[in-house]
Amino acid sequence: MKFVCVSEEETKSLGEKFGAGLRGGSIVLLSGELGAGKTVFTKGIAKALGVKESVLSPTFTVMNEYDGEKMRLCHFDAYRLRCGDDAVEAGLADYIGEKNTVCVIEWFENIADILPARGVKQVRISYSGENEREIEISDDK
Repeated sequence: MKFVCVSEEETKSLGEKFGAGLRGGSIVLLSGELGAGKTVFTKGIAKALGVKESVLSPTFTVMNEYDGEKMRLCHFDAYRLRCGDDAVEAGLADYIGEKNTVCVIEWFENIADILPARGVKQVRISYSGENEREIEISDDK
């Protein structure tokens, strides 16, 4: 399914609607250029999961963990990782697929070798105009 969002608020709202359908163990793979809106979309998912804290990009921490009223959110940024072994060594792989956790992974391509091929949701965000973002949501990578 494809959507066009013309503001951060629309992107966050779409993320919230999407997040309402996620269950524990869900894995969401985000792709898009720097600044495309991946973290904004994740803020919407967090809201749907009942996260009250401010959601920040995990660019420098690699993972941010948030306890939501419905379940935990683990927000990964694999940009600085070279392969799945890096994620395993950092302990990130331990969270993937946990029953009470939704994992959202930005730059997932860098650790694709440890991710399941099925049972994931993929969200591609791209610029489609000056302030527009096209967001495509599909199952599996």
